[in-house]
Amino acid sequence: MLYKRILLKLSGEALMGEKQYGIDPKRLSEYAEEIKEVVAMGVEVAIVIGGGNIFRGLAGSSEGMDRVQADHMGMLATVINGLALQSALELKGVQTRLQSAIQINEVAEPFIRRRALRHLEKGRVVIFGGGTGNPYFTTDSAAVLRAIEIEANVILKGTRVDGIYTSDPEKDKTATKFDSITFKDVLTKGLKVMDTTAFTLSQENELPIVVFDMNKKGNLIKLVSGENIGTVVNL
Repeated sequence: MLYKRILLKLSGEALMGEKQYGIDPKRLSEYAEEIKEVVAMGVEVAIVIGGGNIFRGLAGSSEGMDRVQADHMGMLATVINGLALQSALELKGVQTRLQSAIQINEVAEPFIRRRALRHLEKGRVVIFGGGTGNPYFTTDSAAVLRAIEIEANVILKGTRVDGIYTSDPEKDKTATKFDSITFKDVLTKGLKVMDTTAFTLSQENELPIVVFDMNKKGNLIKLVSGENIGTVVNL
């Protein structure tokens, strides 16, 4: 395997599938199947999911809500998505643990780094919910932070496009894809990979990011096997 331990970052919107909001059970099952196959190959998998399919804190605050309250609602939405993915994985026989940055002891373990590492070593998929536990930080920042803490080899950012382009490929038909790009060039060209806080944290800790299309069946397996899938951001 190209990577021994990965942090998979999924957006909440990815779970909507063809729906306008909420969770699409079909899409959830497809993701669970992909993750199961990667785990069976011996890769240690941790996951961070966004909550945008249920509630986005920034959107709530733009409508007049208190930003801190809105962000806490968004964090709880990520726990809901974590529970959904946990259920889908366990239905397929994959052992999982859900850890939350916000204490919700009835449904999730608190985030404890050493415990998370032990779960990964035992082959369990660890899902991190609740973001960083702090307002004003995105789930991108949570993904990078957790990846550094668990000493992941890479962050795999699953999106609906197959990598990083010179411009939005859904709007610009002339956009060209990068197979690889440096952190410096991403910033220089003003490309959007993650929010600035998350991206800078990843750069400072020399943690590579791979942006790829999670919705194409088999891509995750190909990626961890070493095939040239998506765009690699590295030093």
